[in-house]
Parts: sequence; structure tokens; C-alpha cells
Amino acid sequence: MWYAIMSTDVKDSSAGRAQARPAHLARLEQLMSEGRLLIAGPHPAIDTPDPGSAGFSGSLVVADFPSLEDAQSWASEDPYIDAGVYEKVKVKPFKLVLP
Repeated sequence: MWYAIMSTDVKDSSAGRAQARPAHLARLEQLMSEGRLLIAGPHPAIDTPDPGSAGFSGSLVVADFPSLEDAQSWASEDPYIDAGVYEKVKVKPFKLVLP
């Protein structure tokens, strides 16, 4: 089943994001290579694709996991958590309707 992993950044998360980004992306690339990643990306803190020094306010990942517990476990091991980037992470089941 698909699960939405919605994360909220702490204030001034840019340095932590930069430090942990390679490890964060490696995990997403693994999901992608397994055909389990629907979508992933950050939320710019301002209304532009490149927020510059404003940074990002959080992230969204929608991926396939066997259970909610598996999705929560995967999310809890995100390198952004260890780097202090995420203030809060919420995992919810997601029903793909379109496209």
C-alpha cells in the first residue's frame, strides 16, 4: 500500500539538509530502484522552485510499504532526523486515485 510521509523542518534547517542530503537521497534512490517510490521532494519555504536562503519547510514522500508500521519504521530512520532537520514526521496511508 502507498503511504504519505509528511515531514516538517525545524527553523533554519538548511545546514542540516546539506550535510545529510546524500544519505537521504540514497534511501530514496533505493526505493525508486525497487519500484516503490511514487513521488518525493521538499516544500520550498517561499513560493518559488529555488527558495535560496529561505530554504525548505518540509518534505513529502509517497512510497509503497507492506504496512503502516513498516512505513513508520522507514521514516524514523531518515538521515534528516539524525541531522536535526525534521521537527515532526507524520505517516499516513495514501490511496492513489489519479492519474
